[in-house]
Amino acid sequence: MRRAPFNRPRLLTVPERRDRGTSALELVLITPLVIVALMLLAGVGQVVLARQDIGHAAAAAARAASLTSRPADAVAAGRAAALDTLERAGLACVHADVRIDVTAFRPDGVVTATVTCTSDLSRLTPSGLPDQVTSSATSRAPLEPFRELTVTR
Repeated sequence: MRRAPFNRPRLLTVPERRDRGTSALELVLITPLVIVALMLLAGVGQVVLARQDIGHAAAAAARAASLTSRPADAVAAGRAAALDTLERAGLACVHADVRIDVTAFRPDGVVTATVTCTSDLSRLTPSGLPDQVTSSATSRAPLEPFRELTVTR
């Protein structure tokens, strides 16, 4: 008994595909998107680290100001501590503003330090981030209740 040759119906056959070179084309199209995504991630990371460093600078400023005995010395010590902390952190501020509030500079009072820094992100501009980002942080430090302070008004 002879078997009939197996013939596939033409509708079920897969036509030959001509996809030579499509992998290279996909790579060329996707690579710039991956690079931009990595630059955006690096920029966001820099902003987060800058905000953390600014918070540390505000805490250092409030602490340094609270250790002095006169309001004028508190302002000078707080400003110096904040700028020193920003410099040691390697944060290059285009504009840095340190404000020390000594209105409650009395025994059992508080000293408030606010640090504002404008960071330069221009080298990451192709990622879609703005050229400059301004971040601010505020910290408070208590003054001891039984410490002698020289308060001049």
